[in-house]
Amino acid sequence: MQNIDPLLILQPIIVIAFSVATVLYWRRRQGFTRDVLGFSLVAYGGAIAVKVVFQYLTAPSFMAGARGSLWLLGLYLGLQTVIFEVGGAFLVARFAVSRRRMKRKDGVAYGLGLAFWENCALIGASSLLSLAFYWITLSQGGVAAESLYSLLSTSQPQLFYSPLEALQAVGWGLLERISSLMVHLSWGYLCLKSAASRKNTYFFLALPMGMVDFFVPFVQILTVPIFELLVFMLAALCILATVYFTKR
Repeated sequence: MQNIDPLLILQPIIVIAFSVATVLYWRRRQGFTRDVLGFSLVAYGGAIAVKVVFQYLTAPSFMAGARGSLWLLGLYLGLQTVIFEVGGAFLVARFAVSRRRMKRKDGVAYGLGLAFWENCALIGASSLLSLAFYWITLSQGGVAAESLYSLLSTSQPQLFYSPLEALQAVGWGLLERISSLMVHLSWGYLCLKSAASRKNTYFFLALPMGMVDFFVPFVQILTVPIFELLVFMLAALCILATVYFTKR
């Protein structure tokens, strides 16, 4: 019975370390208050909670109506991110600014906070706990290990890649998290700047950035390398657009 490659555990460890490092770096350079970290948690956590409820209520009927259309599924996922994550980030930023709990200078920190809660807490920590549990259980052997192996080998065969394949998977996974950092930083910064300056132009610029999730259903068609490179380029465009329009 094969165990998962320990290299896979490197990915969430690196993601968590990198996420914490970005927050500490910005705190030392420009300041990263507890209010910013707290409001970014409210914005991101609230958006994910609403997404879960929304998908629970609508996914069965939508999937039946979509009839396997990747384009419709992409719109379904992308618009949720636009409305709940970007829209939610703006509403929370507007509330915080109105209560003088965040200021315009906190824009970068707010965006980094949104990325922190996704990459470190939701993705990094949960993946680390899951992979550690799988590795320990499979290492001990027995009935539980055999049952788990049978389940994972069918549902998550990528966990049993060869060392080279596992290393490649880790690399693409890290690139995905970097892309996540860039898009959250972009729309978080724009949402706070819009709320602080009362200029809706910045918010309207941030909204389409959430459509990056439109491409998620196409990963099998595009293949992982092309998908991750595409998302990275879109994330880079988000950063460039943010810098260009805010500097103007």
